[in-house]
Amino acid sequence: MIDHDAIWTEVLDIMASELSGSSLTGFQTWLKQAKSQKIEGNVLYIEVPNEVTKDWVEARYSVSLQRTLRRVVNQNLELRFVVVNKPVSSEVEPEKDQKASLTRPQKEKPSNSSNDDSMSSLLNPKYTFETFVVGAGNRFAHAASLAVAESPSRAYNPLFIYGGVGLGKTHLMHAIGHYALEQNPNIKIMYVSSETFTNDLINAIGQKSMVEFRNKYRSVDILLIDDIQFVAGKESTQIEFFHTFNSLYEANKQLIISSDRPPKEIPALEERLRSRFEWGLITDIQPPDLETRVAILKKKADLENIVTDPEVLTFIAKQVQSNIRELEGAFTRVVAYANLNNVPLTIETAINGLKDLLATQKQRPITIELIQQKVADYYGIKIAEMKSKKRTRAIAFPRQIAMYLCRELTDNSFPKIGEEFGGRDHTTVIHACEKIQTDIKNDPSLQVSIREIVDSIHQN
Repeated sequence: MIDHDAIWTEVLDIMASELSGSSLTGFQTWLKQAKSQKIEGNVLYIEVPNEVTKDWVEARYSVSLQRTLRRVVNQNLELRFVVVNKPVSSEVEPEKDQKASLTRPQKEKPSNSSNDDSMSSLLNPKYTFETFVVGAGNRFAHAASLAVAESPSRAYNPLFIYGGVGLGKTHLMHAIGHYALEQNPNIKIMYVSSETFTNDLINAIGQKSMVEFRNKYRSVDILLIDDIQFVAGKESTQIEFFHTFNSLYEANKQLIISSDRPPKEIPALEERLRSRFEWGLITDIQPPDLETRVAILKKKADLENIVTDPEVLTFIAKQVQSNIRELEGAFTRVVAYANLNNVPLTIETAINGLKDLLATQKQRPITIELIQQKVADYYGIKIAEMKSKKRTRAIAFPRQIAMYLCRELTDNSFPKIGEEFGGRDHTTVIHACEKIQTDIKNDPSLQVSIREIVDSIHQN
């Protein structure tokens, strides 16, 4: 049976990734309680809590949502909103903005309970350590996150996780929260994006409620701040976060921070904040290799009770190499295509379901020659030098990086790669790959270089 929840989640994720600022906040506010109900015929029914929400969503978002839905399922599936009877207390509350989309089921609380009481409920139930697939690119970040979850404020404080979009930073942050709650149900946890922190600060200044704002953020045991890079250039936000950081750190509370880059590379970030981010442990997450991508799809299939051939999962994994979000989205598209057309999950089905993606990839194939050119350009050498017998570090090191990327980004064998690098033996290529893998784990600057080279390759 088709997984309408997975389809709707993918639609929301894509829409959210294409919005920012107040547009994103508004979108998450109005769509936070919209739940997929069923697929009947060619209609995906979405439940909303009241007529006000229905009218607003249909007026502001229906066209974009419909267009995104068709991108996800690659079919003419119609979107229809229906009102379900819900208690008044569950209607839209704009002041809670995007945090409300991360609530998990909780017991009713007395009417006089404070906002602090609900801080520990702002976690995505799907993001746990059990559902996180560990691979070479995220093993250290996973281990560090687990250590922090087991011993908040005693292991690494702050824990700073960085990496590209859709690689699992947010998943690990929520997993830390879930695990810490399991160990101590009374612990106070707050997860927010830096955008939400800024919006809360602006509202507090406007409403002259800075005391309440500071109590809200400084009374928690664990503060998880996502996408901290967006505070760059925002002077008031940086000042307030600096004092929030100090208050929590001095009180021996745990901070977990995520970003798309390491602290030293965040532009317009105050030096005093940068230095504090570097007090604890900095760890990165790299794009998953093929084996990890297949394991991620296997985990997703198991969780959704979908039986499929491993060859189909491998095929999908080979098509999407950039991030986990796009990888899972591709899988959802294939499953939706199979269900809507009543065909089995085969490689042929995957090809048809990912037709648009495959067409785009054909326009920019990744070859050994392309990788050699990008690496040579990055390090200021010539391809001929890379293929030569020269063994100086200025030539040998870029050569090893190029060999490593050829293995990671193409399906070429070790012997074939060696042949394209001046007829070198396959054992030389294996040694190069193992060396670069080790260096990446121990050298943050190399991690940045690899990411920049890979980005340039994908932009070709």
